[in-house]
Amino acid sequence: MIQRRIFIACLACSLVILSTEACQMQVLQKQAYAQSSTNRNVIVAMTTSIEDSGLLDDLVPAIENKTGYRLKKVAVGTGQALALAEKGEVDALFVNSPKAEQKVLEDGAVINRRLVMHNDFVIVGPDADKAKIRGKKNAVEAFSLIAKNQALFISRGDDSGTNKLEKDLWKQANISPTGTWYQQTGSGMGQTLQVANQKLGYTLADRATYIFQKQNLSLPILVEGDKKLLNLYHVMEVNPQKFPKVNTAGAKAFTDFVLSPEGQALIAAHGKKQFGQPLFYVDGGKTEKDYGF
Repeated sequence: MIQRRIFIACLACSLVILSTEACQMQVLQKQAYAQSSTNRNVIVAMTTSIEDSGLLDDLVPAIENKTGYRLKKVAVGTGQALALAEKGEVDALFVNSPKAEQKVLEDGAVINRRLVMHNDFVIVGPDADKAKIRGKKNAVEAFSLIAKNQALFISRGDDSGTNKLEKDLWKQANISPTGTWYQQTGSGMGQTLQVANQKLGYTLADRATYIFQKQNLSLPILVEGDKKLLNLYHVMEVNPQKFPKVNTAGAKAFTDFVLSPEGQALIAAHGKKQFGQPLFYVDGGKTEKDYGF
């Protein structure tokens, strides 16, 4: 009889503990849901070219009006943006370095990586063209000529998508750029273009930022059209299973909007009226495989 009473007492205690834990779990879930529902700020780390090209001026008001979220942008190089995602310090990404993005995706820091748009990179430089690269169709050959002639080259040097591509082109040319002819700004695309313009140097730039700032530049496009210069932009959300504090709902609202018909239409129209040509070409529903990658 005593053993039975002890068993019943233990069973009752176990049920109370389980019930308490279940209640606590429900409270935590409700708190997490409430936090996600009430947090109207969504932090998006994005490559500087999205800001420097003026695209945000079109996107931000539309996103905020449509979704009710306030967009808090962090405009940095793609490398820095990915590092922020790996620490769970942002909610979403809008970046342009496919190889680096893929690694972060495989490591589980981000989810739902989707192609949004593309343009291309161009090599610009002084009209005198000391390196004689004008009209070349091979970007690696152009970089080789710049190094051979020790013509001033201005690099972003900021681990951005542009900088990552630049370093890859030097590697393909079997060149480790050093010396006074090779200078780094550690800055975004817009500022790097201005430095190259002031110093009459060569630089690698995304076409959108170049066109947006062209009226203040004396540097013509010297090399374009190489497939290696394709510039793909993806969005992705920071993984809530790895970082529970991220604004999952806000991140999804942002990424869904830029891929919605309305968001894609805004991107496709950007630059047409002002420059007579779009600065980006939309890719909703496409993948890198559509471009041979």
